[in-house]
Amino acid sequence: MKLEHHLSLLLLLLFILTLRSLTPTSAACHVDDETGLLAFKSGITADPSNMLTSWKKGTDCCTWSGVQCDNNRVTQLSVTGQLDKPNSFLSGTISPSLSKLTFLSGIYLQNLRNLTGPFPAFLFHLPNLKYVYIENSKLSGRILASVGNLTQLEALSFYFNRFTGPIPSSISKLTQLTQLKLGGNILTGSIPNGIKNLNKLTFLTLERNGLSGPIPDFFASFPELRILRLFRNKFTGKIPASISALAPKLIYLELGHNALTGQIPAFLGNFKTLDTLDLGHNMLTGTVPTTLANLTKIFNLDLSNNQLVDPFPQLNVKGIESLDLSYNKFHLKEIPKWVTSSPIIYSLKLANCGIKMKLEDWKPAQTYYYDYIDLSWNQITGSPIGLLNKTDYLVGFWASGNKLKFNLESLRIVQTLKHLDVSRNLVFGKVPKAVIGLDRLNVSYNHLCGQLPATKFPASAFLGNDCLCGSPLAACKKA
Repeated sequence: MKLEHHLSLLLLLLFILTLRSLTPTSAACHVDDETGLLAFKSGITADPSNMLTSWKKGTDCCTWSGVQCDNNRVTQLSVTGQLDKPNSFLSGTISPSLSKLTFLSGIYLQNLRNLTGPFPAFLFHLPNLKYVYIENSKLSGRILASVGNLTQLEALSFYFNRFTGPIPSSISKLTQLTQLKLGGNILTGSIPNGIKNLNKLTFLTLERNGLSGPIPDFFASFPELRILRLFRNKFTGKIPASISALAPKLIYLELGHNALTGQIPAFLGNFKTLDTLDLGHNMLTGTVPTTLANLTKIFNLDLSNNQLVDPFPQLNVKGIESLDLSYNKFHLKEIPKWVTSSPIIYSLKLANCGIKMKLEDWKPAQTYYYDYIDLSWNQITGSPIGLLNKTDYLVGFWASGNKLKFNLESLRIVQTLKHLDVSRNLVFGKVPKAVIGLDRLNVSYNHLCGQLPATKFPASAFLGNDCLCGSPLAACKKA
C-alpha cells in the first residue's frame, strides 16, 4: 500500500506540474519595457511589411520580433528594413517613451526609410546604452550638442538621415567610440579638431555631406582606424601628411569628390593592406607616385577627373576589381597589362586616357565579371563585338568619340545591359529592336540607316546618322 501511495503522490505531482506548464503565464518582460515598446509602435503610422505585428499587449515582449532580453529586461532593440523590398519600411516618429527601456545597451533602427523627427533625445535617459545605429531614415534638424553626454557610447551612427548644421564639438567627449558614422546627411562646417580625442576609432565615415575647409591633420591619433570615408564633401587643401600614420591597418581611404589640391603623396605606397583608394574628382596635379606599385592588394582604384600627368606607373596588383583613370592628362597608348591580366575585374573606366589601339588586340584574361566598360574619347579602332558578345552581365558600355567600326545588329544585347553609348564612331547597319530594354542609348553621329524600332529615347540619341527614320526622327518615306 505504501508503494501505491507513493506512486499516487508522484502521479499527482506530475499532473500538477503538467497543468502549470499548460497554464498561460503573465508577460515575462518588465512592464516599463512593454510600455515603452508599445509607445514606439503607437508612433508608427505605417508598417506595410508587418515588422511589428508580433508586438501585442499582454504577451511577453522578450519574444517580440527584434527584441532581446536578459533577466526579463530589454537589452537590445533591432528593427531593420530590407532595401531590396519596397514595402519594407516604417513611417512615423520615434517615441520618447523608449527612455523607459533603461537596460537597453543597443538600439538598431536601420533601413526603415521613413522615420521622421528631430535628434532622438530619449537616448540621454538610457544609462546602459553603448550602440546607436539609427540609419537610412529621415531624422532632421541639428545633432544636439548634448550628444557629448553619451560618454558610454562605443558606436554612434546616424548614417543617411537629414541632419543639418555643424558636427558639434562636444562629440570629442565620446572617447569610447570605435565607430562614428555621420555620412549621408546635410552637415556643414569643418571637422571639429577635438575628434582627435577619439583614439579608439576603427570607422570614421563623414561622406556625402557639405563639410568644408581643410581635412584636419590629426590622423596620428587613430592607431586602430580601418575605414576613412570623407568623399563627396567640399574639403580643400592638400591630403594631410598625418594620414601616413594610418598605413599599418587602413583598408578604405576615400577622399574623392572634393576640391583637394597638390600631389598624390608618395607615402600611400606604404598602405600594404589597402583595398580601396578613391582620390577621384579633385584637383590633384603632378605624376602618380611610383610607390603605388607596392599596393599589391588594392582592388578598387579611382584617380579619375584630376589633372594628373604621365608617366603612369606599372602596378603590381594581383587582381583589380574596379579601375577609373578617366579624364586626366594621361597618354597610356594601350590598356595596361596588369588590368588585362586581372581575373576578377568588373569595372574598367579609361575615358580620355590617350589609348591608341585596335580593340581586337585587347584580350582580357576574363570577360565574365565585366559590368562596366568606359573607353570613351580615345583613338581606339576595330570592333567591340568579339569583346562584348562574351560578356553575360554587362550593365554599361561607353565608347563615344573613337573610330570603332562594326555592324550594330551584330551586337548581342544582354538582358542586364542598361547603358550603351557608341556615338561619334563609324558604326553601321540598323538599330536593333533589342535596344528597347536599355535605360539609356546614344548611337548619334554614325552611319546607321533604316527605320527605328519604337523606343522611349529622344531624337538626340539618333541624330547625325546617314539615313535613320521613324519616330522620334522624321517619318520614313514610303517606297
